[in-house]
Amino acid sequence: MSRMAVYNTTVSWKGEHWGRLKMGNGPEMDFSAPPEAHGHPGVLTPEDAFVAAVNTCIMMMFIWTAERFQLDLVSYECRAEGTKLIELDRTEIITRVVLRPGIVVRCDLSRKEIVEKRVARALETAQKYSLVANSVKSQILIEPDLKLLHE
Repeated sequence: MSRMAVYNTTVSWKGEHWGRLKMGNGPEMDFSAPPEAHGHPGVLTPEDAFVAAVNTCIMMMFIWTAERFQLDLVSYECRAEGTKLIELDRTEIITRVVLRPGIVVRCDLSRKEIVEKRVARALETAQKYSLVANSVKSQILIEPDLKLLHE
């Protein structure tokens, strides 16, 4: 049986190119357009939030999957890069998001191949079940850098 969940945010205009974002989960912050679009530097932009949504959602799904695959995860840090295309008519789209996770997993040397395959499968599963990845039309690529710590 399907279930529903509802999430909400509230934005308010503060003047000029400033806004205030209040998330239903509690956090609040200022945001603006990027500086190249007449916004302000040093604050959240919609573009940052979009790339962060993809990055954070896939990370949380990877953590969930790594636990189920019984991976001895030591660390996970992922840099994400979104590429924005600006068309001649000034419409814009983020065409792709590339995730470059640095993943460190502890494993016995005799299980190296098995662990590498599990990590690859965990990344595939994380992307497959990511709410955000399933909700956007941008291409999402994952280019992992896996390090195994041998016991």
